[in-house]
Amino acid sequence: MKQTFSVIIAALGLIVSACGNSVERIQNGDLLFVGLPMDYSINGMASAIADATGSGETNYIHTAILEVDREGKIWIIDATIKHGIDRHPLDTFLVDFTLNDGSLPRLDVMRLKDNSKAHEYVQNAKSFLGEEYDKWFTHDNGMHYCTELVYDSYIDNGRHIFEAIPMNFKNAEGEFPKYWVELFSLIDAPIPQDEPGTNPQQMRYSPALKEINVTIAKNF
Repeated sequence: MKQTFSVIIAALGLIVSACGNSVERIQNGDLLFVGLPMDYSINGMASAIADATGSGETNYIHTAILEVDREGKIWIIDATIKHGIDRHPLDTFLVDFTLNDGSLPRLDVMRLKDNSKAHEYVQNAKSFLGEEYDKWFTHDNGMHYCTELVYDSYIDNGRHIFEAIPMNFKNAEGEFPKYWVELFSLIDAPIPQDEPGTNPQQMRYSPALKEINVTIAKNF
């Protein structure tokens, strides 16, 4: 994984450049994108996402919301199969996403170009805490998947900041990967092909976001 900066997370969640460049901090409302090489798979879902949405060198498989509390501690608010919609310390997130060889995947921190209402968006996300993970991948069913949580939390004056697009679950050959077929068969639901939705690959490159040049490292 190419890394431009090497940093550590200090007790108060400071993000410090080891190269002596200007100090940067994670800000409330930043987004954290988890990426893997296109040929790397943690599980069946990661491979299925790569088949359907992957492009370039990186397969972005997850998106989380970063919250910085008054004491400077960094929290994660996200939607996962393991936790549902949950708020937990950054270290918990890093443990969950540690790869088999003990390393971390690519972790890109992105920030809204207009971050003036970040606190409001984080509070919106907190209103969904306790919900189940949306394995149906459909809107307005009382559940959320990772980018759906971001989509429904980042709303400015009734307008969604991020775009919903027709979802694609098919691979390059126009077929549904085995993972999706088995999942939706298990929950007795149709695959929501072409229904409006979001995904980490699409959201990572949203024109509403800019990249923050920090690298997150383990603090445990």
